[in-house]
Amino acid sequence: MSIFLYLCTLYSTTNHLLTLIPYLKMKALIIGATGATGKDLVTQLLADDTYSEIHSFVRKPMSISHPKLHAHVVDFETPEAWADLVRGDVAFSCLGTTLAVAGSKDAQWQLEDAVKALGFSCLLIFQPSVLIRSNSDRGIENFTIKAFKFLNKLGILKRCRPMPTEILAEKMLSAVYNSPKGTFTFALNKIFSL
Repeated sequence: MSIFLYLCTLYSTTNHLLTLIPYLKMKALIIGATGATGKDLVTQLLADDTYSEIHSFVRKPMSISHPKLHAHVVDFETPEAWADLVRGDVAFSCLGTTLAVAGSKDAQWQLEDAVKALGFSCLLIFQPSVLIRSNSDRGIENFTIKAFKFLNKLGILKRCRPMPTEILAEKMLSAVYNSPKGTFTFALNKIFSL
């Protein structure tokens, strides 16, 4: 990952290097590629000529195929068995969970804290609010999104503004080119302003 981290710093400090992006073919890694945000991110990575390879790590085969996409079906309980495959220029994690699934707020933050402890020289953490999944058939989720949109129009609960998963994926991808060294957390308003 050090190549990405170095290039990311160069992009943010030397604007003329942005013109080199079409000639720099990067290898992207993605965990969580079968979720709503992950699927949108994979689609955007495949369309981006900056990336020559996209390697996804999934529990079951993906429904999409593309010459640039390499889907690795792995057992997440035994990461040492596939650790040699985790080599690239940029890594994306689209893993997320709801409070109901995690069981507590503290449990929701365990993964974030563990990633911070790895000591990446450039780490970008996105904390969106309610996500709008295209073609969602979840009745309660759709009702909640409509309720939040209505309340947002009244100026209430702006910090819980729903965000389409394709917009979140787009913001994650664009942040790769604009971030200096360090650990940065992007809450909802910062994500929308990227």
